[in-house]
Amino acid sequence: MKAHDGLYIDGAWRPAAGRDEIEVVNPADEQVIGRVPAGDAMDVDTAVRAARAALATWAATPPAERAERLGALRDVLAARKDEIAGTVTAELGSPLPFSQAVHASVPIAVAGSYAELAAAHSFEEKVGNSTVLHEPVGVVGAITPWNYPLHQIVAKVAPALAAGCTVVLKPAEDTPLTAQLFAEAVHEAGVPAGVFNLVTGLGPVAGQALAEHPDVDLVSFTGSTAVGRRIGAAAGAAVKKVALELGGKSANVILPSADLARAVNVGVANVMSNSGQTCSAWTRMLVHRDRYDEAVELAAAAAAKYGDRIGPVVNARQQARVLGYIEKGVAEGARLVAGGPEAPREQGYFVSPTVLADVTPEMTVAQEEIFGPVLSVLRYEDEEDALRIANGTVYGLAGAVWAGEESEAVAFARRMDTGQVDINGGRFNPLAPFGGYKQSGVGRELGSHGLAEYLQTKSLQF
Repeated sequence: MKAHDGLYIDGAWRPAAGRDEIEVVNPADEQVIGRVPAGDAMDVDTAVRAARAALATWAATPPAERAERLGALRDVLAARKDEIAGTVTAELGSPLPFSQAVHASVPIAVAGSYAELAAAHSFEEKVGNSTVLHEPVGVVGAITPWNYPLHQIVAKVAPALAAGCTVVLKPAEDTPLTAQLFAEAVHEAGVPAGVFNLVTGLGPVAGQALAEHPDVDLVSFTGSTAVGRRIGAAAGAAVKKVALELGGKSANVILPSADLARAVNVGVANVMSNSGQTCSAWTRMLVHRDRYDEAVELAAAAAAKYGDRIGPVVNARQQARVLGYIEKGVAEGARLVAGGPEAPREQGYFVSPTVLADVTPEMTVAQEEIFGPVLSVLRYEDEEDALRIANGTVYGLAGAVWAGEESEAVAFARRMDTGQVDINGGRFNPLAPFGGYKQSGVGRELGSHGLAEYLQTKSLQF
């Protein structure tokens, strides 16, 4: 798509207050593919004012009518699926088949789920002699990352609109074209002016202005734990609500009774998906000592198959960060069995699919989020040791357990300190709550739990 040279505010594309621009670079070939406005605090203020002005009318709109708009949005996104996939591929570097199957398709399903929820959800209930009302929180400031650019937008905007909130979106500066395409879809779907607003810009400028704006009632942020702490602190000072989906260092626990080959192959695929740029990726593979060598061999062979199948990471800074982690892992004693710390191509921000063996729990690569195609394989002595290692990070976003019997895997999963666990390769469910324990965040996205984040309660006593 051709980049807009304005910001989408109050139902129209408008010039930004300043003249600064953000270059959009294709990470596969390092070519500039577009430029978008770098909105500032003045632009954020204009957008928030538009959202505030539209709030009363949108909040009073019957849920069935809000559901109709969301259904129309789903249909527009579905009609533009190929364009969405191509745009994500151009600015994120994701291979086109993955963009079609995941980056374009999942947001369409999520938008559809909220169209259905908006129509079916009970925004009022009787509790004894009280009537409890579930009302919109108000104006939402949504700040989204680049790794799943459309999914992260839809996962915030769709439930907010379903709840009756209005939204100002500040997307990641690396993937703003997908956000502009979404704004076009919102407009085409007939969402009233001011209900959704888009300000492209830099995080420390537009993002900070949005998070700290006194007329924003809720800040929903997905990104690093470090930035999430700052947003949480700013929101706390203003006593406003936050929803934070932050980092992860998820454990893939393979119990001795599991089908080892399947567990390892699926585990490697999970880590290499989206070039490792997935907050919920199972980046720590835990294997019993008796099967450890076999698992490492299987993992190395599986990773080698992804050399030409994954795209680049998002930018040069991220490439340097990931390669630096691989170097640090080897320096701390990890054994390199696939990939390595050298860039595999002269052009583009590529990282070789990498597997590190002999990783111990205290190593940096076992504790910190790398956000690239890097798998650490750790050995454990017994089930209690596996649980200690799995729970032994500051994160708790996702994870996996494999066992010969489902009941064995479930029993282990119940003891994991994490927000979501896949059992023997369980499928993604767009209606299941997604979010973390510990420093992986506050709140939940997707399904009815995601809708609840954008509602507040009032009780009337009779």
